[in-house]
Amino acid sequence: MKNFVLIFTLFAIAAGAQTNRFIYEYQYIPNINEKDTIRKEMMVLDVSKNGSRYYSHDRYVQDSIMKADFDKQISMGSNNFKMNRNERLGKINYQVLKSYPDFKTFLISSIGQDKYKILEDEKLTWKILPETQKIGEYEAQKATASFGGRAWIAWFSPNIPFQDGPYKFHGLPGLIVKAEDATASHIMILVANKKIEGKGFDTEIKAPGMTAGIFDRKEIEVDEKKFKKIWQDYLNDPAKGMREMMMKNSAEHQVVVRMKTSDGRELTNMNEIYRNMESRVKEAEAKNNNKIEPSLFSK
Repeated sequence: MKNFVLIFTLFAIAAGAQTNRFIYEYQYIPNINEKDTIRKEMMVLDVSKNGSRYYSHDRYVQDSIMKADFDKQISMGSNNFKMNRNERLGKINYQVLKSYPDFKTFLISSIGQDKYKILEDEKLTWKILPETQKIGEYEAQKATASFGGRAWIAWFSPNIPFQDGPYKFHGLPGLIVKAEDATASHIMILVANKKIEGKGFDTEIKAPGMTAGIFDRKEIEVDEKKFKKIWQDYLNDPAKGMREMMMKNSAEHQVVVRMKTSDGRELTNMNEIYRNMESRVKEAEAKNNNKIEPSLFSK
């Protein structure tokens, strides 16, 4: 039965279904000073005819729930929108897009209220080694590369005929079934795959009026140099985007912001909220000091 399942899976891939979905377990250490704190998140690589999309399954579910809640408030005629985010779901808020056959790669990442589409300009140069290993149910071969300020080890399976993989990784003669950095603080392992009908990831998250600024934000296309400057500017003034959004408030579309502090105190005064945002961002960055691509966030 095991052989039959393997043959069927490979046949489904070879048959060229519209979308092949590969599920990876992403294990990472957000704070390099707390190596015992390991987070896990399920990531999805949707591979279709013209390219692929890599994203957090947990984050996608959370955003879908939030969108449904907004739709409900709109249908009830509300002009004052309440937004609740479950921080336990979906810590990874970036996506990676690759186009075929040129493998042009973009990182989709948000800073404050804006969403950016960053073109990758660093070439992946792999060194394929003779060493082999079984990763899950797949026979895989080893390859190494330096990328994004880290040394990486990848294991690819020639039996899965896609030159793609998790995050920005691609260019090996088979799907990358495992990728791990030299510090073992970022590990992505293939745990499941299936074929699905349609395009996979639903890119159509739209809402009318002012909510469009939340769910239908236009991606701002930038290169890595520009993104790094925007990131540093954000660290210097995290509340800038919120201030600009509040300046657009009107009687017809009124956004009311309430924020709870770490001790449970509710803030409604915008100046207090701005100060709290600044302290939260600085605190979060101090704890999130082990990014998957450190060179992108350095000065």
